[in-house]
Amino acid sequence: MWIFKWFLLFLVALPVLMVVSGRILLGQDYRTANRDSAGIAPDPKLTPEAVVEVYAARALDWRGIFAVHTWIAIKPESAATYTVHQVVGWRVRRGLAALFSESGIPDRNWFGSRPELLADVRGAEAARAIEKILKAVETYPYANEYRLWPGPNSNTFTAYIARQVPELKLQLPVTAIGKDFPIDGMPLERAASGTGIQLTIYGLLGVIVGIEEGLEVNLAGLSFGLDIKHPALKLPFIGRLGFPLFPKTEETIRRSEETTP
Repeated sequence: MWIFKWFLLFLVALPVLMVVSGRILLGQDYRTANRDSAGIAPDPKLTPEAVVEVYAARALDWRGIFAVHTWIAIKPESAATYTVHQVVGWRVRRGLAALFSESGIPDRNWFGSRPELLADVRGAEAARAIEKILKAVETYPYANEYRLWPGPNSNTFTAYIARQVPELKLQLPVTAIGKDFPIDGMPLERAASGTGIQLTIYGLLGVIVGIEEGLEVNLAGLSFGLDIKHPALKLPFIGRLGFPLFPKTEETIRRSEETTP
């Protein structure tokens, strides 16, 4: 019994720690929150090769305590702009499709929260991936649906695309709540990275074992895990504690902040 009490105390302490540390921005007004580029994605005018990038950023306001929002940006060879593919809940409330694609900034802040780079593919491999991504976007089964928890949501969409595009080798963070939501109710599926398997019951209880993901256990949408390939402990609310997937991301963000007037 005492173990259960300490576990509950641990779970309560994690979100409090995130808020106190300033990593979660509460009270953000979506109309005025920062939506500028974070300076991570390569300039398409200076980068003729094909590019595919996947990003995650803390969700708006209190939702950011629990989860991140993820999206996919693609730039075909010689293209002058990126196309961003994502799922957003407010569109459903307005009678629109949750899934939409538009030309835009690939690495823009998500209403004040800076994005984290999850995958970066370039050149011929990116060109092949883009063909698969476009086909997967067309076949996503929940294009007109959105449920904050346990899914389908933005992270369900990104996980679906990743399973169709093994070139991404995408490891979604444990804070991407909804990534474990089963497509068409199937309890057994490939892991999002394509390097393992996932067993899940409606996205509320399950386990993932994979080369990229390591080991993850999902309890009521809160995931705990251990990344062996990129050594890190993975915790709900907090995310990764250990080596980052893309060490240059923080350096790039810091450089963009220093050059912003």
